[in-house]
Amino acid sequence: QLRLVESGGGLVQPGGSLLLSCASTGYALKFHSIGWFRQVPGREREGISSISGGGRTVYSDSVVGRFTISRNDEKNAVYLQMNNIQPADAGIYYCAGTWGDLGFGLMPSGYQDWGQGTQVTVSS
Repeated sequence: QLRLVESGGGLVQPGGSLLLSCASTGYALKFHSIGWFRQVPGREREGISSISGGGRTVYSDSVVGRFTISRNDEKNAVYLQMNNIQPADAGIYYCAGTWGDLGFGLMPSGYQDWGQGTQVTVSS
């Protein structure tokens, strides 16, 4: 079981950037697909981006061209570079993991191991 810890959230102005990190304090992330999800009050958890163990990536249409997901298996971490952040990007961002590629994608149900989340607040 992965133990995932997110960091890097905070307050950002519209148009600004943040780098979110997802680190595993337990098993290695290698061979796991890792996804980033966003949740806002009153709405279902939404898939933002995911990266497979082999490096395949997928993005929500709402973030294409602005967010970039990457992984560094030597550092046991996955990152989400968020550029040109907009108010609609605000929420709690969670990373989640699943073994292999079967659950790879933007559906929360495909992932078994979840972090505690990091808050992203967008305000001028």
